[in-house]
Amino acid sequence: MLESVPSPGTLENFGIFDVRKNFFDKTVIHSFSFICFAASILLTLIICAVTIFRYVIKGDLYGYEEWVKLFAFWLYFMGAAIGAYNRTHVSADLVNAYLKKGKLKDFLVFLRWAVTVGVCLLFTWYGYKFFFFGYAGPLGTGIAIPKTTVWRIPFWTGYLAVFLGLVFMSFYFIRDLLISAGILAGRKKQ
Repeated sequence: MLESVPSPGTLENFGIFDVRKNFFDKTVIHSFSFICFAASILLTLIICAVTIFRYVIKGDLYGYEEWVKLFAFWLYFMGAAIGAYNRTHVSADLVNAYLKKGKLKDFLVFLRWAVTVGVCLLFTWYGYKFFFFGYAGPLGTGIAIPKTTVWRIPFWTGYLAVFLGLVFMSFYFIRDLLISAGILAGRKKQ
């Protein structure tokens, strides 16, 4: 499965940045895939249970939103990291569609990856601050750690998904930036 994903506009083989043969990447992506699968199943079961309780039993599952938000955070941000790895994020990439091969196209692809990396690193920093706030509390001392109202789930459990997803998105976007820099410098052919 991982060996057959195409990588448009980039290199097939670029040393340590080889998209399909790296053990670390396979381990990370398989782990994230499992987390996404488990979160999808849990979200589906929770929503079905809420529907049955609400419309069949005429009851209420008080506090289920806390679990839904937690699993949704993990599903979304692990999926985002997988998308960065596979280069399948949604984009309006007109450069590859309308420009012919050449230095201008290579430069614009490099510029796109540079902007993407810059924005992602900024959000990764904010994700770290977000996680640390949830983990250490508002004073940074571990006292008064924010928790959900009903189930008392620490907020950092959801914030960790945001931070980890952004870290791995940054990692894979930097990989693509380095690949495009190699193409721009003329060291490797597309």
